[in-house]
Amino acid sequence: MSSKIRVAIVGLGFGSEFIPIYQNHPYAEMYAICQRTTDKLNQIGDHFGIEVRYSSFDEMLKDDNIDAVHINSPIPNHAEQSIAALVAGKHVACTVPMATTVEDCRRIIEAQQLSGKNYMMMETCVYTREFLYVKALRDSGQLGRIQFLRGAHQQEMSGWPGYWEGLPPMHYATHAVSPLLALAGKEAEFVSCLGSGQIADKLAAKYGSPFAVESAIFRLRDSNLAMEVTRSLFETSREYVESFDVYADQMSFEWQQLEGEEPVIFTGENAKRVEVPDYANLLPEGIRKYTLEGVYDSADNVHLSFKQGNGHGGSHPHLAHEFIMSIVEKRESFPNVYTSANWTCAGICAHESAMNNGEQVKLPIFR
Repeated sequence: MSSKIRVAIVGLGFGSEFIPIYQNHPYAEMYAICQRTTDKLNQIGDHFGIEVRYSSFDEMLKDDNIDAVHINSPIPNHAEQSIAALVAGKHVACTVPMATTVEDCRRIIEAQQLSGKNYMMMETCVYTREFLYVKALRDSGQLGRIQFLRGAHQQEMSGWPGYWEGLPPMHYATHAVSPLLALAGKEAEFVSCLGSGQIADKLAAKYGSPFAVESAIFRLRDSNLAMEVTRSLFETSREYVESFDVYADQMSFEWQQLEGEEPVIFTGENAKRVEVPDYANLLPEGIRKYTLEGVYDSADNVHLSFKQGNGHGGSHPHLAHEFIMSIVEKRESFPNVYTSANWTCAGICAHESAMNNGEQVKLPIFR
């Protein structure tokens, strides 16, 4: 390994957002990019001054100069590419979700254990400024004892790449699940989920999932806590939202109803809106600006995930920083491979429950 962590980014749509972050991180070298479409590969490479370029993922993995691979490819590729990169001796960061089956989550864990390299699912919702704000309230004791948690992710996916069409809502549940489990400091143990409504037959046929909305109740392992999660992807009218609410005995936090509003803090029955601060101060100086700006922040250059997600709450530099520093400091990342699997399997098991009319499903224990 060189003095800096040499990073290769795979997938240059949303993935491009991370290029300048790695270029300006004091412990990272933005070494290589990988994209099947050579025109886009060269366009991005020329724009950011990256010389090492691959149109083949397999060929890229043969490059011994690469220490870490950041995967931003389509969901169906996440498991196989993560496993291949770990087997090739690379640290892996992968956008959500980890996989779409329990077995593939298990295979990724096995590959990580055999390789000894880090695996981190790059979950934006546990590094947003809102999450960091509530985490600080929890850590300072101001929240008090958490009593219940609720999360939602509602998004209209029409116009996205074809593999999204008809995707079971809970197969992409980590944005709603992760902040709840992270704040509780627990894993999901079992779930009961109901599907509601119906999407068009042409959408439902692709994955065999008919529901417009899936809503789940989870019990948290080794805890008296429960949490509620709601997901929708198609044919449900709602402004985009990735929200979480936390109810505790001293203070509670509720996400704002509409974009542009401020969230609400409750102390007893008293309520006030709060302006959530930015947390760029937690980052190295060279990447602090990326909590507020990025590649997709101009009117003529907008990626749907960035536009709909409103910049993902300034999370991108925090994610990259955590991934790089976990390697530098020779420690597990947050989330690590086990936590990533639990957050992902929460949704997978919830969908299984919904397809069986709410039958309770236990999540696997991976360690």
